[in-house]
Amino acid sequence: MASRREKIEAMLADEPDDQFLRYAFAMELEKAEEHERSLEYLRGLMQDDPPHVPSFFMAGQHLTRLDRIAEAREVLRVGIEEARQQGEAHAAGEMSEFLAGLGNLGD
Repeated sequence: MASRREKIEAMLADEPDDQFLRYAFAMELEKAEEHERSLEYLRGLMQDDPPHVPSFFMAGQHLTRLDRIAEAREVLRVGIEEARQQGEAHAAGEMSEFLAGLGNLGD
């Protein structure tokens, strides 16, 4: 029986531009501790037109766990602005709270 990751990979082969599948695959990569590949997928989603707002938040969280705080802050700042532009106030608020919670970490 195929794993969740294998199923997502198979679906991605048929629909490589599907944002949901790409996001789900990034989450599977993160679970497997393939951090850079996961971030690569999230960055791709952040560059879509329109950008995939949840990817900013997830990338910010991943980068924080990797102790890459300055990168996390930048991703979150851009994500907050993008969320506001897309009318996603709730997502902007969540990212703002997370960003504020970083405080002076990494300084």
